[in-house]
Amino acid sequence: MNKNKTVIKKINAGVLTGAANGLFGGGGGMIAVPILKNMLGYSEKQSHATAILLIAPVSLAGAITYILGGYLRADIIIPASIGSIAGGMIGALALNKIPEIAVKIVFIATMLVAGLRMLF
Repeated sequence: MNKNKTVIKKINAGVLTGAANGLFGGGGGMIAVPILKNMLGYSEKQSHATAILLIAPVSLAGAITYILGGYLRADIIIPASIGSIAGGMIGALALNKIPEIAVKIVFIATMLVAGLRMLF
């Protein structure tokens, strides 16, 4: 594949991930992981690990925008941030130990449950 087309695909992947994360206040991983895997050819584990690094600056940009818009809830941010950091570390450590097919199954199940909960 042409190197310029690859760069354009990566930029488009970032735009889609950022838009989903900004629009939904999170959740860019649900877009980033399939794009990284299917469109850019990363393995399942590479896709999940890369998505985390993509989402960090996107989440920061979204958070700043939400804070400036007056949506700040200080009573939630500190405890949730502590929990998120701990959970992120646990998840990253688990990713190294879990077989790739299990990562895929857990991701699909999580997305399915989240989607069903939104419907009902």
